[in-house]
Amino acid sequence: MDFYGRQAQLAELRAIRDKAFKDHSRLTIVTGRRRIGKTTLVTQALEAKSTIYLFVAKKNESLLCADFVEEINLTIDAFVPPETSTFKSVFSVLFKLAEKQSFSLVIDEFQEFFNINPSFYSDLQNLWDQYRKKTKLNLVVCGSIYSLMQKIFRDEKEPLFGRADFSIKLEPFETSVLKEVMLNLNKDYSNEDLLALYAITGGVPKYVELFADNDANNLQKMVELMIREGSIFLDEGKSLLVEEFGKNYVTYFSILSVLSSGISTQGAIESALGGTSVGGHLKRLVEDYAVIERKVPILAKKGTKSVRYQICDNFLQFWFKYIDKHRQLIEIKNYPGLKTLIIEDFASYSGRTLERYFLQKLAESFEFSAIGPWWATNKEHCDIDIVAIYLNKKEALAIEVKRQAGKFQPELLHKRAKHLQDKALADYVIKEQCLSMSDM
Repeated sequence: MDFYGRQAQLAELRAIRDKAFKDHSRLTIVTGRRRIGKTTLVTQALEAKSTIYLFVAKKNESLLCADFVEEINLTIDAFVPPETSTFKSVFSVLFKLAEKQSFSLVIDEFQEFFNINPSFYSDLQNLWDQYRKKTKLNLVVCGSIYSLMQKIFRDEKEPLFGRADFSIKLEPFETSVLKEVMLNLNKDYSNEDLLALYAITGGVPKYVELFADNDANNLQKMVELMIREGSIFLDEGKSLLVEEFGKNYVTYFSILSVLSSGISTQGAIESALGGTSVGGHLKRLVEDYAVIERKVPILAKKGTKSVRYQICDNFLQFWFKYIDKHRQLIEIKNYPGLKTLIIEDFASYSGRTLERYFLQKLAESFEFSAIGPWWATNKEHCDIDIVAIYLNKKEALAIEVKRQAGKFQPELLHKRAKHLQDKALADYVIKEQCLSMSDM
């Protein structure tokens, strides 16, 4: 697949590199979930300059240092003795080299040092503090385990706290990029095809690439690619999350499974899990792991107890809803049965995802100061799918999202918008509209 989007991030990484080479060393953190394209972005940004790329594999220190030494000697005009067998000694050599020449050093899966030799972070801090001002090194570290990267760089007790000059967090592709991909796959694509791509991949580049490279440009083809013997998608959710959660992942997976079914309040989640208390788990899923998000009605007062939870990632939502939930079909290799189940249910399932699509699309327009769902806690069935408040003017949109515009009931939205106005937007002009598949 061609390289799509990320123009702002490319420009930023190149500008940082140029500053490091002209002035003094810079340290940049690039984070984001696995498959989000961190390595591709960094290598694309730095391809024209001398760059050492080190991947922190799950090996012991001596074996990994041997890999590092070989890569360094192949990449730049230097010689690191093969007997250099500790992280501290390898990086000491690199910093001394940076006194004489400018180069980029990319360290991928940086958080893995924590599992191999966590004392390396202190060694790196000492080297960085000693050499930063007298070298011209563009140091870029990439990490995909959110909780560990947060701990390494944001915890005041950790040695690398406050050492980063720049931080880039990669998000999934924008809706405009997904449209560009679909157009290149099939110039006659339908909005059903676009919604399938968004609902299943969430704009995660690796998944988009797999579909693009296999000409999977509609729901049928996407499901055929995913649900088959040897597909990476079948164990992808577990692979992504077990390393984050550790050995006690079962409760977290149970919560995510319940959320994927549409249950969204803490009380309802606990009831679905047989009365298990999950307050602490929900807090960690939001704050430590960034896997779910805590939603409150737009304009709600601070401390409101009207809280709903949802899985942040479209792919994980899809994976828990269909693949993890129906693991027994995979175990007996009933792939046809699972594919049929997904395709027949998808129209119903994707309605909620269409709301996410329009929330994202509106946010990407930069026209609004606040966007989100609204619901009244003391009034039954008074939800508005999207409320968008314009920047610098007393106007707002109240939006109902329907797959089929013919099912829109304007009088019902008007009644809800009037309640919203009385409750929170008394001096605003509220415009009411329906967004459907035809508006994607």
